[in-house]
Amino acid sequence: MASSGVNVLRYSALGLGVVYGFYHQRQIYSSDRAAAAQREYEHKQQLITQAKKAYAAKNKPAVSSSSASQDINSSSFDLESFIAQLDKA
Repeated sequence: MASSGVNVLRYSALGLGVVYGFYHQRQIYSSDRAAAAQREYEHKQQLITQAKKAYAAKNKPAVSSSSASQDINSSSFDLESFIAQLDKA
């Protein structure tokens, strides 16, 4: 038969194992939950970035075929492009 000292040692080891298992499981669960929250945050950031790009593309002002000024008195007036535009019309 086992003595009472050996039984105390066995039950103490069992209790410590249960406590360690509980602690370790909480650590694993906590790190998994933090990783899931980080993945969700990154996914939301990606969606926001895509939405900003789509919004910018949708609301981008139309680029005219002629970048020259149509104002004859302007310093950036280009006569050749003005005449070419008149020929197109």
